[in-house]
Amino acid sequence: MLKLYNTLSRKKEEFSPLGDNVTMYSCGPTVYNYAHIGNMRAYIFMDSVRRVLSYNGYKLKGMMNVTDVGHLVSDADEGEDKLVKAGREAGLTPLQIAEKYTGAFFADLAKLNINSPEIIEKASDHIDSMLDLVYNLLDKGYAYRTNDGIYFDIAKFPTYGALSRQKLDENIAGARVDVNSEKRHPADFALWKNAPKEHIMQWPSRFGQGYPGWHIECSAMGMKFLGESFDIHTGGVDHIPIHHENEIAQSEAATGKTAVKYWMHGEFMQVEGGKMSKSLGNVYTISQLGDMGYSPMDFRYFCLNTHYRKKLNFTFEALGGAKTAYDRLINLLLEHKAGGNKLDEGQKAAYKSEFLAAVNDDINIPMALGLLWTMLKSLFSRDIYDLALNFDRVFGLGFESAVVLKEAKRTEKARANDGCIDGGAGDPLPQGVSDLLEQRSLARKNKDFAQSDKLRGEIAALGFTVLDTKDGQTIKRG
Repeated sequence: MLKLYNTLSRKKEEFSPLGDNVTMYSCGPTVYNYAHIGNMRAYIFMDSVRRVLSYNGYKLKGMMNVTDVGHLVSDADEGEDKLVKAGREAGLTPLQIAEKYTGAFFADLAKLNINSPEIIEKASDHIDSMLDLVYNLLDKGYAYRTNDGIYFDIAKFPTYGALSRQKLDENIAGARVDVNSEKRHPADFALWKNAPKEHIMQWPSRFGQGYPGWHIECSAMGMKFLGESFDIHTGGVDHIPIHHENEIAQSEAATGKTAVKYWMHGEFMQVEGGKMSKSLGNVYTISQLGDMGYSPMDFRYFCLNTHYRKKLNFTFEALGGAKTAYDRLINLLLEHKAGGNKLDEGQKAAYKSEFLAAVNDDINIPMALGLLWTMLKSLFSRDIYDLALNFDRVFGLGFESAVVLKEAKRTEKARANDGCIDGGAGDPLPQGVSDLLEQRSLARKNKDFAQSDKLRGEIAALGFTVLDTKDGQTIKRG
């Protein structure tokens, strides 16, 4: 039984789709700059949800928007469009800016082994659908005109604030009274903005030339491609108090139907325990991490070790630990691929059942990874390797290709001394055992005998015995 945490109800709920296909909308990028690693955590979360659904046998109809117009510098409808601003600073048109950063975004998704949703659409291609929704809301009395555009009247929507648990008489995040004195409530939000003649991006409407507000695109495009009600909507927790609250209001006011059955949100990524910010110089991209020697799979593994609803603190020490762990994981998988031991069918079924129970408990990937490590510490078996590949349908960590690459890099030359069985120039040790042996050698050098004994036990679990002699460690099979 798959259970998902619904932000709207603040509890885990049994998943039951509305139709034959699971319909899922994911807020996409605003393509005015490179996506940073905090953004990428949100899309790894999206990908994990999609992978768990697929693993359970559901067919997906997912959609992601690409915001290439209408997203102002402030979520409070202030400032100029982010793409216009970025284009002016770079000496490019908004279209050129959008094309450049859209390409970079999807290149990063591919590097991270993130499967893109089935439907990808640019906001600028669906202005007509947005205007139809604006007209609908005006006709039904949910919107009103001011000198600078069309605004949604949140007082007309009694359940406004249900997602974020904010009330109309509170100071809603992002809303400022002095933005527009014609607004009936400071949290009323723009559906359509009038454009001055010099504005680069503008379209004709009943109200003259203008451009859409940021929030209207997700409602209009979601309804166009997924229907008036769909199963899942994902995004970051920063979307809850404004963007997603506004989506619910304008969609449900227009249709009279529940817009989304399950709202799911991923938590923030912090850096060194604080906010990620360009002004602080702690914003990194996947390409920058690559230049520092960290692979996309190192970063993905790092993200998967923390549940999506918990804050994730990024440090290079933690990323380095993830890199070491991922490399060790691949080495162990390689040994299991060549292993001759067999698992009985009951044990295989038990592992599969435990894995499914973990991922079906609100996408608990960290728990599922813990099970994987338990499996890998057993005697080397091809059955374990095959199970790991099956589980990687959810992890998305590229196990098979990484093992093939590792195999290609392996040399036939035996390691000297500790790298060979019985300390001689005989058969080389399996890489996973050799890595543990090196860690144990370092622990003994540091006089950390508790760690040394622990590692001896891990080596024994893999079918080898370590003996300490005056010449160092000697290792034997069995």
